[in-house]
Amino acid sequence: MATNLFDDLKKALQDLKDFLAAKKDLIKPAVSALKGLGLPIGDLLTQLITLLTKLETEIKNLDTSQVPALGDISSFTGSVRTLLQAAKNLLPAEGAAIDQVLGVADVVTSLPSLDQIKKEITDLIEAIIIDLRDLNA
Repeated sequence: MATNLFDDLKKALQDLKDFLAAKKDLIKPAVSALKGLGLPIGDLLTQLITLLTKLETEIKNLDTSQVPALGDISSFTGSVRTLLQAAKNLLPAEGAAIDQVLGVADVVTSLPSLDQIKKEITDLIEAIIIDLRDLNA
């Protein structure tokens, strides 16, 4: 079964957003206390915000409307993924190379679903960034 990276990403973002919504008020004093102890929790939050901003930009820049036969290429990479998973057990020395190709195959296989959830993903990222900035304030 192929992994849908964008569905997985959306779920992970939703989980983080839900956690922050439920626990932000409890976490904020802990963040302040950790900063007071000289621990780099502020750096962690700043770096996470930076990475999420970059992720949001990349998601917004993915335009699958210009890719002809996207469904067919996605089916092809799904088949490639199944083949590589089977071959991985027979070629253990090639595990790293197979994993690299599987990563690309997962992205391409997932692309047809991206346009359906792109706005949801970027909205989640923006909401998380707002919460993280509030925690880091």
